[in-house]
Order: sequence, then structure tokens, then C-alpha cells
Amino acid sequence: MSLLPEPARIMIVSDAWHPQVNGVVRTLSMLTDELRRDGQEVVVIGPDRFMTLPCPFYAEIRLSVAPGRLLRRMVDDFAPDALHIATEGPLGIAALRLARARGWRFTTAYHTRFPEYLAARTGLPLSLSHAWLRRFHRHGAGTMVATASIAAELRRWGFVNTKLWSRGVDAALFHPSRAVDLPYERPIFLSVGRLAVEKNLPAFLDLDLPGTRLVVGDGPARAALERRYAGPRTVFLGTRQGPDLAALFASADVFVFPSRTDTFGLVVLEALASGTPVAAFPVPGPADIIGGETPEVGILDEDLGAAAKKALQLDRADCRRFAEQHDWASCAALFMHHLVPIRLDGPAPD
Repeated sequence: MSLLPEPARIMIVSDAWHPQVNGVVRTLSMLTDELRRDGQEVVVIGPDRFMTLPCPFYAEIRLSVAPGRLLRRMVDDFAPDALHIATEGPLGIAALRLARARGWRFTTAYHTRFPEYLAARTGLPLSLSHAWLRRFHRHGAGTMVATASIAAELRRWGFVNTKLWSRGVDAALFHPSRAVDLPYERPIFLSVGRLAVEKNLPAFLDLDLPGTRLVVGDGPARAALERRYAGPRTVFLGTRQGPDLAALFASADVFVFPSRTDTFGLVVLEALASGTPVAAFPVPGPADIIGGETPEVGILDEDLGAAAKKALQLDRADCRRFAEQHDWASCAALFMHHLVPIRLDGPAPD
């Protein structure tokens, strides 16, 4: 049972926010829409409100510069009943320092497997980055994680007080009825996401598959990937959103998810809601979503090519029925349950 007033004034601080295009931004956007629909007062403090510099290795992402003073003013002006720190970047660090200085309680979230990303990009040992993240999150009243696998992984690294907070899908936008005739040889194998080293796109693009591979998204690896792979049977479409993206999901024969480092994978649910079966590695994220489901709505296999070909045989109606069980209203209700009053003494609610 929530100890917050009704309606509650909820502040979410996130280094990932519009105009960025990624799973964290989509999650927070859908979450805030649901919370407002439920009558809550919500503000998201993102980098768009501050002076920023491009992130090293990823110029499309802007990082806030010295946000502390302006952030304090925004917090004081809004006077939140609950504070949620969604990310561990400059804004998240500034919010954590402010909350600790004032003796406030707050929650955090683990959206991104930064240790694995940094290891892939720089070779930084996982133990060092996990140690820093553990110190960051231990100050909160609970760390929200998307899946049981990620919660177990974090516990192995010494994290405490993780809270399961799953995800939803916009089943009206992502719908089989949006399918169109695409001008590509079938079967069509689709991938959607950031084009970055941690997304493991070569594991998809190197596969010997019939038909056409479609790649949707943008990112720092796009130019190199296009130089290496672009051709009549491998087409890079850039960023697509809204109905255009939904049409591609519904029109593909199989959605291929090559990432091994995502904490969830919203695109997996979006594909399934569109009636498109999934092929992925048996790793946290996709394994939590579709592992062990009967009837099968996706294939998990270390042989990604075999998974993609086998997924062609799955029933698209089963995929849609499975995705309809995941809604954003339930996600928002669980988020509210995990929030804690910013100034309450005593233990946080379970």
C-alpha cells in the first residue's frame, strides 16, 4: 500500500529523455502518460533543461554539465512527494547528492547494463563498474529492475533491495492490422534498436538467412555497419517511430534481437504485439520475457540463425495473445507501489 498522498507529486530525474530514442525514454514516456492519466502530478527532469555536452563514444546522447544548482531550484519549485532517480549519469548523481544532503528518501532504477557496455567499448573490468554502481544504488530505498534475471545478477554483484518492475507495450499502436506490403524479398528478418557496439548487430547481419534483413535505428556504429553490410538483401532504414515503426514490426516475418546486454528489450514486446515472432539468444531480457512460454512465441538459441529460421514456423496469433497480457497501466501501478515518501521516517514499504 502506497504511503503517498493522492494525487502525488512525483519527480523523475533521468539522463535519458527526449529527444533521445531508446528503451529508457520509451519506458519513462509511457510511464508518465499512465501516471498522469491516473491523476498523479509528474515532472521529468532531463538533459533538455540544462547545458549539455556530447557523450564520449556516443555523440547523439547529451550529458548535463554542472546541473546541481539549477536542479536544486527545480526540485524546490516542484516540491515533490516522491523522488525517483532513473539513471546513474550526471543528473542522477546530482539528484542523489541533493537527496542525501537533505536527508530525503528516494528510489532508483537499473535500466542499462553499463558495466557490460563499458567492457565492450573500453575493456574496463566488470568488477570496477559494478562497484561504482553498487555504491550509487545502495543509498536509495529500492532499486527497480525489469526482470528476475537482472535482479539475481545484481545480487551476485552485491546489490541489495532490488524491486521487480516489469514493462508494458502499447497494444493499440503495435498491432497486426498495421501490416503492409514491403518491397523486399521475403522472408523479412527485422532488427530495431540503437546501432552501437553493445547491441551486437554483426551477430544478426553475419547470419546466412534467406530473404531480406531490415535494420531500423541509428547510432555511432551505423556508418561502419552500412559500409560493411548494406546491399539489396540488407537494408538500413534509419530511425522510425510511431505508425511507421509499427508497420515495419507488423510486416516482418521474424524479429531478430541479437543483443546480449539489454536489461529487458521493449522491442521484443512490440514485435510480439504486432504478431511477429522473435529470435534471440537465451540471455537475461528475452529469456525473462519469452523463455518457457507455451505455446512458443519466440525461439531462444545460441545459434541465432537456427532460431530465426525456426521462428518462421510460429503462430503469429499466439504472439499477439501473449503480448496483450503486458500493459502499461500495470507497470505504472507497480511503480507507484515501489515509490517512497520523500520525507517519511522508518522503513520503506515492501
